[in-house]
Amino acid sequence: MLKKAIVIILFAAIFALPGCSLLNRDITITNAKIVTGVDENLMPVKAMDIFPKGTTKVSCWFQWRNAKLNTQVVAKWHYVTDDVHILDYNFNIPKKDGNGSVILSMPEGKVLPGGSYKVGLYLGKSLLKSLDFSVE
Repeated sequence: MLKKAIVIILFAAIFALPGCSLLNRDITITNAKIVTGVDENLMPVKAMDIFPKGTTKVSCWFQWRNAKLNTQVVAKWHYVTDDVHILDYNFNIPKKDGNGSVILSMPEGKVLPGGSYKVGLYLGKSLLKSLDFSVE
């Protein structure tokens, strides 16, 4: 009986602790999309999962709420097809609620190689949101 009680307590603690950490986050991502760009109001333009051959840039657009001023978020771009880390981009959130984007852009004259990609938005080591897309 004592073993059963200990197992139940451990089980509850394991699943309750990650939930508690969510309550103490410095930001909540409420929406995110991979898009071709953003307009003058920082709203998404043409959300896509599959980009055509010859694509030179993609944007990760996202909305947030309840952010502490200057919370640092990291966008980690990854080329999944060949398991290659592309880029980490650190940025600070400028206001409590809002939207914005981060861009993966190739140098002039270059295009994104065909294959699968992923971008993750992180607060420290905690993944806030992950999005997948591909280029033909």
